[in-house]
Amino acid sequence: MRIVIAPDKFKGSLSAPEVVEHLTTGLRAVDPTLEVLGLPVADGGEGTLDAAIGSGFTRRSVTVAGPTGQPVEADFAVRGDEAVIEMALASGLAVLPGGEKDGRGATSLGTGQLIRAALDAGARTVILGVGGSANTDGGAGVIKGLGGRFLDAQGEELPDGGAALALLDRVDLSGLDVRLEGTRFILASDVDNPLLGDNGAPAVFGPQKGLSPEDVTEIDAALAHFVDVLGREIGAKAATDAAAPGAGAAGGVGYAALAVLDAERRRGVDVVLDFTGLAGKLAGAGLVITGEGSLDEQSLGGKTPMGVADAARAAGIPIVAVCGRTLLNEEQISTSGFQAVYSLTSIEDDIDKCINEAGPLVEKLGGIIATSLIKQSN
Repeated sequence: MRIVIAPDKFKGSLSAPEVVEHLTTGLRAVDPTLEVLGLPVADGGEGTLDAAIGSGFTRRSVTVAGPTGQPVEADFAVRGDEAVIEMALASGLAVLPGGEKDGRGATSLGTGQLIRAALDAGARTVILGVGGSANTDGGAGVIKGLGGRFLDAQGEELPDGGAALALLDRVDLSGLDVRLEGTRFILASDVDNPLLGDNGAPAVFGPQKGLSPEDVTEIDAALAHFVDVLGREIGAKAATDAAAPGAGAAGGVGYAALAVLDAERRRGVDVVLDFTGLAGKLAGAGLVITGEGSLDEQSLGGKTPMGVADAARAAGIPIVAVCGRTLLNEEQISTSGFQAVYSLTSIEDDIDKCINEAGPLVEKLGGIIATSLIKQSN
């Protein structure tokens, strides 16, 4: 039998490629004749680069400005004239020096520099996977990294970060990289929030990036001012895109992508499944295995496992899910299209072990799935 394994990461435990590896080991320990195709996937956030590498993209590495301006080594991926960028690798909370948050001053500059590196590598389609960002700068850093300038009333360059945008007098886009005009941008994001207001980037996501309630009010006003000033350069599009779903993604990088890069916003998992070519790789499979760390109601709202389940259903192939834990009841599991859900907590009561020793436990689940297949075939 041919089995396609297409999981997301188990956050805090295993990357998606590691999930594939351990499941494969467990399956083949019981039935060495199984043909297994591993295809790590993601929802556009963390793990998107792994999914690209796993589907034939080539990893590239470049030094860029991290979220506080200190240099970081960040990877991106290229296949032909297509590039995949995982924003968090350059501008994410995970690469903050010492983990110390700087909600007011953190910048998305490194992401803009990554895009420029992708253009240097020949990319003319850039997939921008956002999530896990440290900044709330409206994507000003991205624009700066691509040649834009942010000037105060004296004509001086503003410091990085969202707070400094309160002093913005002029946005100069004349120096933007000329290659942007011939480049297609895809914003891979499930975030529906606008840039501003009660549901905007500062209010909803700012606190997790270190913003106090007072900071949220101040930076929301600074970003509103940014929109007004940018409108002098690009017209009414500046205000229209600020209100668009997804503008608030990644501290407003979604806004910069929509307003300045004319990006097309798509559901993250759909973008990933497209570039991995999952649908075409399901032919001849007898089973699909997907999964993620926690399979719950949020998963049913369009996260990775459901995207894979949709593809399997369209191909008429049964699908099961593997997860660290599941909060779904039997009815939800059935209506979601899964034949079964296998969780680490079903074979190990100790939650710490499920997190810290996930690899061997995933192998056990692989063995359980293979045993089930043997029983079904007899």
